[in-house]
Amino acid sequence: MNCRGALDTDDLLKVVLVLVVVLLVVELLEAVVGFVVGLAAPVLALLVVALIARYFLDRI
Repeated sequence: MNCRGALDTDDLLKVVLVLVVVLLVVELLEAVVGFVVGLAAPVLALLVVALIARYFLDRI
């Protein structure tokens, strides 16, 4: 019953694609809004990483 490596390649690619899109949106918002979003970007990145970690640990 070992589920290690059960994530399909397509699913992993989708996760990476979503992360890239989130990063691009944050970069665009930082360019438009400036300093305020610049402070929020690391917090948002940590939140995304925490959500992905919780997903992989089946906590959501």
